Amino acid sequence: MHYRLALLGFGNVGRAFARLLQRKEAELEQEYGIRFIVTGIATGRHGIAVDPNGLDIDKALDLVERGNSLSLITQLPITDTLDFVYSVPADVLFENSPVNHENGEPAISFLRIALERGMHAVTANKGPVVHAYRDLTDLATRKKRKFYFESTVMDGAPIFSLFRSALPAAQLTSLRGILNSTTNLILGRMEEGESFEEAVQYAQQVGLAETDPSADVDGWDASIKVAALATVLMGVPLKPQEVERTGIRSITPEKIAAAKAEGKRWKLVCTAERDGDRVQGRVAPELVSPASPLYRVDGSSSIVEFHTDTLPALSIVEGNPGPETTACGLLADFINAVRS
Repeated sequence: MHYRLALLGFGNVGRAFARLLQRKEAELEQEYGIRFIVTGIATGRHGIAVDPNGLDIDKALDLVERGNSLSLITQLPITDTLDFVYSVPADVLFENSPVNHENGEPAISFLRIALERGMHAVTANKGPVVHAYRDLTDLATRKKRKFYFESTVMDGAPIFSLFRSALPAAQLTSLRGILNSTTNLILGRMEEGESFEEAVQYAQQVGLAETDPSADVDGWDASIKVAALATVLMGVPLKPQEVERTGIRSITPEKIAAAKAEGKRWKLVCTAERDGDRVQGRVAPELVSPASPLYRVDGSSSIVEFHTDTLPALSIVEGNPGPETTACGLLADFINAVRS
């Protein structure tokens, strides 16, 4: 089968995904019978390019990475992102715009339009999962299309597809883990003697933390991931504002030293636990001992431990992810969507 792909967002993740598509092109055709062209790319800062016959991906990558506009290679005069989603000739939309923790827009609207137009909708954006999971999933079902989002939590690690495919009858009762790479790196650097400010600056230098690191250090990113997991895997809608949240600003070098003296480590721990018809979500720093699977998760790695009614404990660890691992989740969603 031949598919036309549209990429909304062409930052680090979008470009990593484009390169992964190129690298896997022959394998996709040989193993899965999938052929594709990229018919559209929309960016926030480098313009929009659309060509029904397929864009030159190498040229698009070169233009963006040199700071030039994609308008140099477009065949259709589209300058507005909403117009792009309404008009791009595509069978699959990959939505990778910045997350809106508060309400998930405008990504929700982009995905809804894509599904209404008969596209599969794939996203790495947590906002639509938390704020519109049921609506978008129901719409996809009515349109006989798929709304997939594997890369929204722990990048390319198979979290959502694990329960969808390998554990279809398992009831998730609770989860516990480290879901924010940035804070895990910061706390580890502080264990090595850096101040909080120095560790944050390092995380910014390596591209993990934004110029304003509050989404990470104040626990918002972790909270929206807890909300996404509870909403999808526990079947209980949960907003990040409903997750009990404490960040890591209160963890001082003195607290780090005291923990080391006890043989323990500070981690920003995420939990969700079923409580009748409700789910209680929490994000907060905790002291963990060597007996915990969270203890040895270093750097920007992540872990989540699931407790279900069929498996007492199942852990997934992802080691030092980056844009390439997020791209891997997008590729998996693409293959699973079109094969189904």
